[in-house]
Formats: sequence, C-alpha cells, structure tokens
Amino acid sequence: MKRTKSMYLRQVTVMLGLIILCMVLLGAGFFSLSYRHQLEEIQTTLDRNAGFISSYANAAITKGDSLSGEDFINYIYSAVRLTDTTVLVCNTKGQILCAAGVNLNEDLLNSSTIADLSVPSWAVNQLLNGKPYSGVTTFGQLLSSKCYLTSEVLSPLVQDRVSGELISSGIPTGFLFVAADATSVLDFLENTFQLFFITAVAVLLISLVICSITVQRMVDPLKGMCAFAHKFAHGEVDTRITEYTNRKDEIGELAIAFNAMADSLAQAEQKRSEFVANVSHELKTPMTTIAGFADGILDGTIPPEKERESLQVISSETRRLSRLVRRMLELSRLQSSERVAAQEQFDVAEVLLRVLVSLESKITEKDLDVQTQLPDGPVMVWGDPDAVTQVCYNLLDNAVKFSSPQGRLTLRITTKAGKAYIAIGNQGETIPPQQLTHIFDRFHKADSSRSTHKDGVGLGLYIVKTILNTYKEDITVTSQDGFTEFTFTLSEV
Repeated sequence: MKRTKSMYLRQVTVMLGLIILCMVLLGAGFFSLSYRHQLEEIQTTLDRNAGFISSYANAAITKGDSLSGEDFINYIYSAVRLTDTTVLVCNTKGQILCAAGVNLNEDLLNSSTIADLSVPSWAVNQLLNGKPYSGVTTFGQLLSSKCYLTSEVLSPLVQDRVSGELISSGIPTGFLFVAADATSVLDFLENTFQLFFITAVAVLLISLVICSITVQRMVDPLKGMCAFAHKFAHGEVDTRITEYTNRKDEIGELAIAFNAMADSLAQAEQKRSEFVANVSHELKTPMTTIAGFADGILDGTIPPEKERESLQVISSETRRLSRLVRRMLELSRLQSSERVAAQEQFDVAEVLLRVLVSLESKITEKDLDVQTQLPDGPVMVWGDPDAVTQVCYNLLDNAVKFSSPQGRLTLRITTKAGKAYIAIGNQGETIPPQQLTHIFDRFHKADSSRSTHKDGVGLGLYIVKTILNTYKEDITVTSQDGFTEFTFTLSEV
C-alpha cells in the first residue's frame, strides 16, 4: 500500500513557506525603500552643492575668468573640503580642466596629468543634447569607487531685458560634475541586511518550534482517532474516544461525532442481531409445529379421527409462514435504495373507505360499531395510492384484530395547515406506556409471550412507519382508558 504524505510535514512546510515568503517580501520592500531614501538624501545634497558651485562658475565665466585659473581652482578645493564631495570640471569636449576630491582615482592621476584626462564621451553627448545625467557610477574609472554623481551645464550669464536680472545664456562653456561616495549607503544596506538575516533566522527557528508543537497537537488526536477507527473496523465495537471529548474546538467535536457514530453503529448491530433472532424465532415456531403434526400423522401418534384437525393446524401455520415471508419481502422492498416514492394526487377518504369495505367480514364477525367522521367532499393529498392503501390496511387490520367484541371502531379525517390527519382508533385493551415507545419496532408485539395473536408477525406497524418516513410524514399513537388511536399525516394538494 502506498504511504500517504504526512499531514504534519505538509502543514509545517506550508506554514514555514508562508513565513519565509513574508520575510522575503518584507525584506525586499524594506531594503528598496531604505536604498531609495538614502539615494534621495545624497541626490538632494549633491544638487544643492552643484547649484552653488555652478553659480560661482557661471559668474566667473561671465567675468572672463578661466575655469582652469588659480582662483577658480582654489574655490573648488575649498568647496570640496566643506562638502566632502568630489568635483570635476571639463570643457565642452570633455577635457578635464579641474578635479578635486577624496574619491578621485589616485593611480590614474599619478600616471597622467589632468590635461590628459577626459570624462566619458557619453556623458558629454548627453549634456550637449540637453539631458542632465545622475546616477551611481565610477565615471570611466575616474572615481576610485562607486559614487552618486550629478551634473550641471556651465554657461555665461546675460542680463534679462525685461527684469534686468542675470540669467543663463544657454550657451555651454563647460560641464560640472559633483560626486559623493555611495559606499556608505551600501555599507548601511549590508549591515542592515546582516541584522535582518539574523533576525529572520531567529524568527524562523522560533516559528518552526511553535509551528511544530501546534501542528503536532492537531495531528496527534487525528492519529489517535484513526487508531480507534481501525479498532472499531476490526470488531471492537465497544471502543470509544474519551481523551478529546472535553476539548472545545473542532477536535472535540470530531471526537463527539465519532462516538455518536460508534453508538449508532453499535445500535444498528444490536438491532441486526435482534432482527436475526426474531426472524429465527418466527420461522422456527411454525416450522416446528408443522413438523410435529406431520411426524405425528406419519408415525401414527395422531389417531385417524384427529388427522383432519392436525392438517388444519399445519395449513394455518403454513399460511402464517407464508405471511411472514411476504412481509419480509415487502420490508426489503421498502428499505431498498432503488425504491422510488411515486407522487400523485388522490382522494385519501376514498382509499380509507375502500379498505374498510375489504375488512367488512372481520368487522361483522366481531360485531363492531364503526363510527366515521369524514369530510363531505374529497380530501386530495400527495403520495403513492398503493403505499397509502397498505398503511390504511395495516392500521385498520390491527384495529379490528385488537378490538373487543361489540367494541367501537373509529375513522376520522381532518385537515389543518396544509396537512391531512387520518386517525384510526379501536376500543380494546390499553397499551402500556412503556410499550408505546417500541410499538413501531420490527417484530414488536404488545404481548411478550407472542401467543395472544398467533397470526401476527410484528411487522405491520414497522412497515407503516417505513412507508410514511419515505414521504417524510409522521405517525403518532395514543392509548388511554381502553381506547387506542393511530394518527398519521399526508400533505394536501
């Protein structure tokens, strides 16, 4: 048999996977926002510093000073020391005129003069096309490490004819590049990532422990119930779950449901055993009688003058045995899953009167007083006429059978709230209250000796109850002061 996957492993894996996914998403969002925030701070500072330096450079150009002059270079060095940045100034061809800052590539500067160095051509072309440049770069190895760099176009100032203020002429004379070290940002992110990773591992380990304990508490009861179910399946019908019934969660509900199912199956098994015992008893009694009288006739124990009487007993017991088998077959048909409850309209009053006429000879034999309370018109109901006929026949036959001679037999039909109530009563012995609760059971007879009415097999009322259950209808019984009445319902049209 193929081993199924462990529910414990599956649940732990899913929960840990969700935790890891949440950690990854949270970390990605946090690092992205942190990195963007740090760069925005650097960009704002660089743009402000570049603006100050470009304003000074533009003013110097307007005065006719050279961007490679001593005064301008001294200003650049002062600005670099104050702002802790790196500054590059070049002409429109990209040739560097001035460079200062801690992030310059010293090896490159030592191997050549400033005049021999140029900024990357793509940066010059981009600025000449009117597109400012900013980003993290080593700027063609001019910088010793990755830096965040921003740019400004240098141009002479002219006087505005309207306002009289000095404004940029828009004619490029050179380019200014200001850079700041980005390694601090990367170091911050690296340190933060290490801290986050350690924290995530700790949280993951704690979650693993808690998840394992929680899932184990869920799985252990299921394993226990599975073991109980295997025991129950192997015939230990007295097995019950007692460990988890006090829990107030779904496990407790499952344990209670399992015990309820076990009780129901145990009751069904008990009823099955009783059913087999009753059938055996009912079959054995007439067969023993038939065999006894037949043997008596064959071996001469019964004298010839009593053979006819003995044959009458054999015939009576044979018919009784036939009725038992017929009832058993009918009961099997009613309980078959293939039985389909037909639904059609019919007059239940007509059915009841037709059954009453069929029992006329038995009623006349006991000289019963028949009293009817039926509506003047038809009482149309839904159901199977044949099945309802059998219900009425069984109830009326029982009423006649258990009526006292010259007693009262009542038939009554009333309607209320969409239901037809059919009541059949008889005057006779009162049924004890303790017997009323079992009167619809299979093979139940009010007399425990089973000898008062030998022609009964104890299945009539059980068949009545089974038929009415098929149509989801009810039947009740009352027995007081020598009067017993059965009342069942049918749905009105």
